[in-house]
Amino acid sequence: MRRPVGPPAGRPLWRPPPERSRPRPPLLQRVSKLSRDARHPAGVRGPLGGDGVTTTDSVARTDVNPGPLIKLAIADCAAKVLHSAVRLDVFTALAQQPATGPALARRIALHPRLAADFLDALVGLGLLERHGDHYRNAPLADAYLVRDTDGYLGGFLDLTNETLYGTWNRLTEALRTGEAQHLDPDKGGFVGDKHRDPAKMKRFLSGLDAFSNRMGAELANTVDWTRYRSFVDLGGARGNLAAVLATTHPHLDAVCFDLPRTRPLFDEHVARLGLGDHIRFVGGDFFADPIPPADVVVLGHILHGFDAERSQELVRRVHQAVRPGGAVLVYDRMIDDDRRDPDRLLGSLHMRLVSPTGGEYRVADCRDWLRAAGFTDLTDQPLLTTHTLVVGRR
Repeated sequence: MRRPVGPPAGRPLWRPPPERSRPRPPLLQRVSKLSRDARHPAGVRGPLGGDGVTTTDSVARTDVNPGPLIKLAIADCAAKVLHSAVRLDVFTALAQQPATGPALARRIALHPRLAADFLDALVGLGLLERHGDHYRNAPLADAYLVRDTDGYLGGFLDLTNETLYGTWNRLTEALRTGEAQHLDPDKGGFVGDKHRDPAKMKRFLSGLDAFSNRMGAELANTVDWTRYRSFVDLGGARGNLAAVLATTHPHLDAVCFDLPRTRPLFDEHVARLGLGDHIRFVGGDFFADPIPPADVVVLGHILHGFDAERSQELVRRVHQAVRPGGAVLVYDRMIDDDRRDPDRLLGSLHMRLVSPTGGEYRVADCRDWLRAAGFTDLTDQPLLTTHTLVVGRR
């Protein structure tokens, strides 16, 4: 008797393979599903819904490019390339004439192993230009990074290189303790002990000259100085900003008011500029000695060194020094009232890192202090793109 062909009666002709034999979806689809389930724990219990599958959105967020984060994390590398180029006088060497990479490396004693990457990085940063095998300065470098020129900012960059990195390396400590981090010279401090070292003080002030040259020129053209006959630059250091104003408006009687220990540096600098008969130095303390009376008192980069209470006290003292009909000029890297400008907020953080009581302040705060002291007709305006000028009249 022959056996029937096919399955027994009642059984299907074909059945699907076991579940485990089905092909699995691609890995990214599985990870994406797990991430979605973690965000919606009704499906799979994960970190938002209890124990179970642990996922992170970062695995699945392939639509978010991490490039800006990585660029931010290594931003100090670009700054260090700039600082080294200034220290090695790359731009001064190229101001004389363009050069090939090997020739420039020999001229400024660069090791050939790093020279090409270093110079091409400067090209990528917009500081050098490369034509064929020759390098030359980009316009920005020619304007501000060639030694012994009026616009030279190299001294200021050297200053920031010495002060910023050691201090900012201790930002986390400052955030925990609230304490300034520059006071111990053994920890790389510079600003805190510059007054004890005349050479450091001179280098510190000369590094600021390029900035005060630009700020002085801006103030000279922004303010109507024909209305005034005299001004006092409060905390004027060695008199560079006062020199710019007095040179542009020779009818002004100029006074630089600062601590007496600054006097030798003032005398040397003003004599070199040939302005010894145009600018006077008055030594004193902002809070202990009378501020010389004048039509205009300039407060530049001063209030950010004090807390709000001390700043208000100084503004009141300035009001007493300004003659009727005169004005006070306050400039700083003031924080925008919405507190969203990262450059100004970083500037404020820096002041809090190097000063026990300092920090930038909002434009609205400055206006309030001037108004409370008795100044009227308050105005404010941007200055040099990074600063704000607030003017009050008496």
